[in-house]
Amino acid sequence: MDPSYMAAERTDLKTTAAFALACGIMTASRQAFTIRLVILVSPMASKNSPETLPLREARRLVHDLFQPRPWLYWADFLFHVTLAWTAFTLTLWAAGHYLVQVFTYLVCVLAMYRAAIFIHELSHLRPGTFGFFRVVWNVLCGCLLLIPSYTYSGVHNHHHQRNVYGTGEDGEYLPFANRMSPWRMVGFVVLGLVLPALLVLRFVLLTPLSWVIPRVRRLLWERMSSLIIDANFRRGISERDERGWWWQEALAFAYGSTALALAATGLLSWRVLGLWYLVAVSIFSINAVRTLAAHCYRNPSDRPMTISEQFFDSVDVPGNLFLTALWAPVGLRYHATHHLFPGMPYHNLGLAYRRLVREWPQVYTRSSRRGLWDALRRIWREARASCSGPFAGVPKAQPADMPRQRARR
Repeated sequence: MDPSYMAAERTDLKTTAAFALACGIMTASRQAFTIRLVILVSPMASKNSPETLPLREARRLVHDLFQPRPWLYWADFLFHVTLAWTAFTLTLWAAGHYLVQVFTYLVCVLAMYRAAIFIHELSHLRPGTFGFFRVVWNVLCGCLLLIPSYTYSGVHNHHHQRNVYGTGEDGEYLPFANRMSPWRMVGFVVLGLVLPALLVLRFVLLTPLSWVIPRVRRLLWERMSSLIIDANFRRGISERDERGWWWQEALAFAYGSTALALAATGLLSWRVLGLWYLVAVSIFSINAVRTLAAHCYRNPSDRPMTISEQFFDSVDVPGNLFLTALWAPVGLRYHATHHLFPGMPYHNLGLAYRRLVREWPQVYTRSSRRGLWDALRRIWREARASCSGPFAGVPKAQPADMPRQRARR
């Protein structure tokens, strides 16, 4: 066990005590003033007390589940990406047969979504491993959707760092449930309607300019090369950045520019590009909803969180093997467990979750939700409650003692 894990847990009680504060709020009534005492504590305090999370024992219990099975990665990805592009073709061929088109379209979206989500696994695989798998994923899926794997690797690993998660430095975190209007979550999902167009702008129009204009190169790297949810995030240097980012970017440009050129000359039907856009919108929208259900988003972003707090701020949705895996594929329905063990391959997360719950049911079920609706309902309710308080509308903190990484490229 990393000694820093234990150090973080030993300081947890001090952190909670320092963060807690009490203030008196006076509310007027027609006849008198009533004094109410409001205790503001860190989101993981009280019943979710982090000191009850047996991290050392938990890791010992699942120590045999960290070895990925390459054959399973290949079989899972190749089956679903083949199914997706087959359904895509059938949707075009079934013009006029609307029921058939609806069915093949849904199959295409769900299969392509699962294939695309392997970008998350790629960011966690040890550097130097699965090299050919990474190339095949980009060629058959990632670059065709204009989301090459380098846009997630490095950035997502930054999200898992103990001193970054939930802070102003975390590009994958916003305090949706703490001092933010719940309608910000609606806007986040609606963004999926225009995200494919923004990707076309980035990879087809701006990429060639960045090859000759250094300022555009820097702009693209810092602000338009990361799959994140915080628009203020600026990408910097990370040791997990992929060295092959340049060929992935070039391939995405080649795919996009070739498709537009063929459509402009009449050699490719615009229906193909229209269907691609609809499929991409559906994938990004589903993933946005899944992202909202992946965490509680309670941290006000002004301080780092302990490992236990990160676990209780994340969500497991065991749900149904078939239905839940449609909107949270490739192990993402066990997101709290994943944050405890980021290096664990997706195909072992379910087994790890069951072992932990069987051993410590009162602890590890606190981050579990009955389903997608339950997770969304809770975060919406907490967001509404926080907006009615005295600190509603306070923006996400950008701690001065956590300087951003020096940008490159």
